[in-house]
Amino acid sequence: AHLVESGGGLVQPGGSLRLSCTGDGLTLAEYSVGWFRQAPGKEREGVSCNSVSGGFTYYADSVKGRFTISRDTTKNTVYLQMNNLEPEDTAVYYCAAAEAGHGWEDASWGQGTQVTVSS
Repeated sequence: AHLVESGGGLVQPGGSLRLSCTGDGLTLAEYSVGWFRQAPGKEREGVSCNSVSGGFTYYADSVKGRFTISRDTTKNTVYLQMNNLEPEDTAVYYCAAAEAGHGWEDASWGQGTQVTVSS
């Protein structure tokens, strides 16, 4: 079982991208799902996550009001809509799926997708 990410690319400042994370062999509706990113020379940081029940959603302060996490259970896919992108958002973005009661260190992770924000 693994996760497949897509949707990264090169975009100008102020632009938008939508990242997708699809479960292959696991049903994402049964997991808490998170988006993380890692920029060159920096540690991986949490961007957004959504609990398995859907009752809790987290956004990092740096992306609040610009990014939105959502699920489409019919497609077994979780999205990260990113608007008003800034050069500081440039990073490899990863999705992760964790079972209830388990931390992200025990999660299934995707391979990552590159997001570059540059004029």
